Amino acid sequence: MLYLDSAATTPVRREALEAAWPYLTGTFGNPSSHHTVGELAAAGLEDARRRVAAVLGARRSDITFTAGGTEAANLAIKGLALAAPRGKHLVTSPIEHEAVLGSVEHLQRVHGFEVSILETRPDGTVTPEALQAVLREDTTLVSLALANNEIGTISDIRTLAEIAHASGALLHTDAVQAAGWVDLRGLGADALTISGHKIGAPKGIGAAMIRGRLPLEPLVHGGGQENGRHSGTENVAFAVALAVALELSEAEREEKVARLAPHRDAFIDQVLTAHDDVLLTGAAPGPGRLPGHASFCVPGRSGESILLDLAERGVIASSGSACAAGSDEPSHVLTALGISREVAQSAVRFTLPAEITAEQLETVGALVRQVVSPS
Repeated sequence: MLYLDSAATTPVRREALEAAWPYLTGTFGNPSSHHTVGELAAAGLEDARRRVAAVLGARRSDITFTAGGTEAANLAIKGLALAAPRGKHLVTSPIEHEAVLGSVEHLQRVHGFEVSILETRPDGTVTPEALQAVLREDTTLVSLALANNEIGTISDIRTLAEIAHASGALLHTDAVQAAGWVDLRGLGADALTISGHKIGAPKGIGAAMIRGRLPLEPLVHGGGQENGRHSGTENVAFAVALAVALELSEAEREEKVARLAPHRDAFIDQVLTAHDDVLLTGAAPGPGRLPGHASFCVPGRSGESILLDLAERGVIASSGSACAAGSDEPSHVLTALGISREVAQSAVRFTLPAEITAEQLETVGALVRQVVSPS
């Protein structure tokens, strides 16, 4: 079997498991307890926080551990918007992850925020001009992903953050898909969120980098853990696993990108020549697209039927976001980019594991051609 759905989740790295194991066994204490066992756990937690901060180019106090990327995005968006808003205006795009769109919709519905939805280019990018046009004196927060999970497009967050800041607004970026593929330092974002299971840590752990100087309304109230930003006993073992997986992903990033991007480009060419109507979605091959991401629509075919045919041949891929699995609705990302509902339902997405070889990917390309080519 060849697993090409790494955007949905990745296997847990052995190094992350081994680093977590002591905090599930001997060093099992509650990090809030003031005795030796608790203090050992607290030391492990703070070391993990320091290591995550180093990869993100942040201060240790900026890092809040959460139960995953969705919770991290909710905390960043709702927490910043509600704590000290300069107004009740939010800005986002129509192709964001459901965690972002759901958080924004909640603020609009329950707290009376106004929301501006940016226009995007057909490749999923937001232009500086488009952002500038919607910013207002009462804009509190802009939330835009660093990389889109369905189409692989990478955004110029550094420039967009500068524009938001010039107007007095804050910027949050969802970096869940970008971690391990894009340098997360120096982006200028006020908040950045990641998820462990996308980079080789277990499911159930994530982190929000939120500048410590910024007021933040917590989503969960109680004992005041995580510097008062997220109450509840911390998952020390998984926080340690996240730190290790993130460090390893960053250490391997440049070599992995240089090796994998040409393989992806050859694979895209192979699939596009399988049928005249095959459509590449997202950014063109190059630095504006995640190196391990290839996504297509195949008009006239059902994306699910293509995936079933590939699964029978030992290739595991997806039709889009795993968070929308089981839905009969076409991708909100693709329809927002102007792709018809019918064509959007023909979507297939291949997200490559770092260790895949050119030979393996060529084999997959041949199988895709076999499945989508007219008989």
